[in-house]
Amino acid sequence: MIQVSNLTLRFGKKALFEEVNLKFTEGNCYGIIGANGAGKSTFLKILSGELESTAGDVILTPGERISVLEQDHFKYDDNTVLDTVMMGNARLYEIMKEKNLIYAKEDFSDADGIRASELETEFAAMNGWEAESDAASLLNGLSIELDMHTKKMSELSGSEKVKVLLARALFGNPDILLLDEPTNHLDLDAIRWLKEFLINFNNTVIVVSHDRYFLNKVCTQTVDIDYAKMQLYAGNYDFWYESSQLMIRQMKEANKKKEDKIKELQEFIQRFSANASKSKQATSRKRALEKIELDNLRPSSRKYPYVDFKPDREIGNEVLTVTNLSKTIDGVKVLDKVSFIAGREDKIAFVGSFPIAATTLFQMTTGEMEPDEGDYKWGVTVSHSYFPKDNTKDFDCSDTIVDWLMPYSPEKDPTYVRGFLGRMLFSGDDGLKRVNVLSGGEKVRVMLSKMMMLGSNALILDEPTNHLDMESITSVNNGMIKCPGVVFFTSQDHQFIQTIANRIIEFTPNGMIDKITSYDDYLDNDEMARKRQALS
Repeated sequence: MIQVSNLTLRFGKKALFEEVNLKFTEGNCYGIIGANGAGKSTFLKILSGELESTAGDVILTPGERISVLEQDHFKYDDNTVLDTVMMGNARLYEIMKEKNLIYAKEDFSDADGIRASELETEFAAMNGWEAESDAASLLNGLSIELDMHTKKMSELSGSEKVKVLLARALFGNPDILLLDEPTNHLDLDAIRWLKEFLINFNNTVIVVSHDRYFLNKVCTQTVDIDYAKMQLYAGNYDFWYESSQLMIRQMKEANKKKEDKIKELQEFIQRFSANASKSKQATSRKRALEKIELDNLRPSSRKYPYVDFKPDREIGNEVLTVTNLSKTIDGVKVLDKVSFIAGREDKIAFVGSFPIAATTLFQMTTGEMEPDEGDYKWGVTVSHSYFPKDNTKDFDCSDTIVDWLMPYSPEKDPTYVRGFLGRMLFSGDDGLKRVNVLSGGEKVRVMLSKMMMLGSNALILDEPTNHLDMESITSVNNGMIKCPGVVFFTSQDHQFIQTIANRIIEFTPNGMIDKITSYDDYLDNDEMARKRQALS
């Protein structure tokens, strides 16, 4: 068990969190969530002892061991892979080193024998004889093959180092496991392996992740950081999201009923306060009015943009026919005789380890690039809009956001556009910002605003989740699920793909695979597909 009591962290006058009281118990996996900058990673650093709090205590059950996923990928470059993993249990590794030094002595004394015996007893109690095989098993599970175990960490690629550091954190059955963004840069097989490991892990896990799919699979509890407080909820991320939205709706409904009651009482008082026969009733209603207090609604500090794609016209049966499209770029065959027909109910995710293929296809079907061979044909009822992966040229001007959006607006009125922008989290004078100075996330929200204004019935989106926080991703995710039109898209967000797509097209080195299926079913039925993809 690990517990925090009246935990407070301040930077100057600002409190990142204040008087937090939480208990993390054995057998549970806790997902730490909150808006960017809320203090999620900082909280893990306080729990691990890396950072000191301003006030309050972190209370750990005596004798229990905390293990942390290291973020410094170069820290162990001089160590072998296997040693790096076993160093995750510092005490066990110290015993191993001391034992080896004693046994290597030429003048082995009686005192050395006694010390060696003590170390062997402790070593056995810690399952030391299984240490190397346990470490190797973790590495193998994360696809670090046996011939790499004796290599120096400096010889590994960045993604391989991430896996070794993860194995290091998991090694030795720690009592409390602290993981900050553990799925970053892992391939799908490694993520699946980690998910199963954590589901079967019997001790305490506290994890920070922006991967909603991962949080939903492994977490039994959710800790929400908001307004410098931490609130514990039972259930995973989706349960937290749905229950938090439900609570806000219920509070609003309760307040609406109270407001209606207040209005009724006020009208009664106004009508009858001057009437002598009704004065007693008016007085009693006035007292009742004074007792009614509206709940102080405090919605989450998170901001969810309003994303809702409403086509101006219904799409027909003929949507898009692609026939033998081919394209070579810089000597590389990007597309090779690609053919498919899209139907009116299709929401197609283009996946795979060769993302330039989908980007090229999107650019050709939107007229931004000419094919070397083949052709494509849109149906006569189709109106399409395109969200490019690289929007640099779209924003290479000094227009304000309002001016930039005006040509796409159904109403040529700056007030209408600013109102629209308000729902996309551009409040007040934000609409007067120059588009060439916007952040990545702001540009994405402007592009999405353009697409919604156009009212197209076929959406083409190339990595729309890049640069977005979890709240914006959730909004875009929900908007695309509800979209009644056809959708073609790519994404690195597993839940995004799983919840939207009803058809998967993967570009592989051996050609195109096209299946009517969900993403999870596609991966479950094709081991090689999992190996071909790496979501970050």
